[in-house]
Amino acid sequence: MTLSTAKLFEPLAMPRGPVMKNRFMLAPLTNEQSHADGVMSDDEYRCLVMRAEGGFGLTMTCAAHVQARGQGFPGQMGVFGDEHLEGLTRLAAGIKAHGSVASLQLHHAGNRSPKDLVSDVVCPSDNPDTGARALTLEEVEGLRDDFIAGAVRAEKAGFDGVEVHGAHGYIILQFLSPEINKREDRYGGSLENRARLLFEIIDGIRAACRPDFQIGLRLSPERFGVKLAEIREVAGKVLAEGKIDFLDMSLWDYAKEPVEEEFKGRTLMSYFTELPRGKVLLGAAGKIMSAADAVKVIDAGCDYVMIGRGAILRHDFPERVRADAEYVSPVLPVTVAHLKQEGLGDAFVKYMQGWKGFVSEG
Repeated sequence: MTLSTAKLFEPLAMPRGPVMKNRFMLAPLTNEQSHADGVMSDDEYRCLVMRAEGGFGLTMTCAAHVQARGQGFPGQMGVFGDEHLEGLTRLAAGIKAHGSVASLQLHHAGNRSPKDLVSDVVCPSDNPDTGARALTLEEVEGLRDDFIAGAVRAEKAGFDGVEVHGAHGYIILQFLSPEINKREDRYGGSLENRARLLFEIIDGIRAACRPDFQIGLRLSPERFGVKLAEIREVAGKVLAEGKIDFLDMSLWDYAKEPVEEEFKGRTLMSYFTELPRGKVLLGAAGKIMSAADAVKVIDAGCDYVMIGRGAILRHDFPERVRADAEYVSPVLPVTVAHLKQEGLGDAFVKYMQGWKGFVSEG
């Protein structure tokens, strides 16, 4: 019996903003190919617009830092100043020209900022492991406001919406983590307090941007000192409040079981698909490398799939799935020439060469 991929190509309406033409979202891809000042490069433009052209229903930028000191990697796209507007405006228009919803990811690395890029590395609390210093209360409020300002800037540039990066040990997850966040003010202590920054950012974006501006949230439920039960509680509250349009769960592997012993015996993803979500869309990322993988994620209860590595390997992953229900991503390693053909600039290729087994040598 041939696998049916028809459901992957059904249009998908969010509570607000434009309809996705299918159920494929491009995951935010770290790539190091923007300019040192955060201004978008031609390589970055070409790479993302190729993926919009390749059939993604929503094309998301890489993580764009909302403060200069929030930079997480070299060549990161910025959204912290009006000097970024020209490039961002060009990018939003390029994505939308191919019928793809345009979304920008808002990010701050916190204590994960490399010291050779950021001299003043910050964190919810003093962090001896990284040398990061604690943010003052005034600075936490400024951080919140800069996330909101980044969303307003993205809206001005023509993006349909933004995704708030609350995953992978970056600053919002640092606030959520009881191991990292040792604050004693209203942003520390209880889960409600540790989640306060996240909810204030969502509320602030919803208030500052137009009514049909889309808001997404990326969460990861493991590592960096977070507990599955707590992240599930945060996700449940976000979904229940209905102020966001989509929740993007970054799971590393959509089929994996939780690492915490008491939650084993079922998939990590299932702890989120079972949450009531009203009209908010739910999707997952993590080793979705084939048509069959994508169908399994939808069949398991997600509304859409986030494609990361699969989209690095083929800019037109959705169209390849449409043409071939048995499509599987290329076997690793791939050549430099292959990646360049798929629209990766030199800096992105160099970054991928740092991934063990991804790019062939020579």
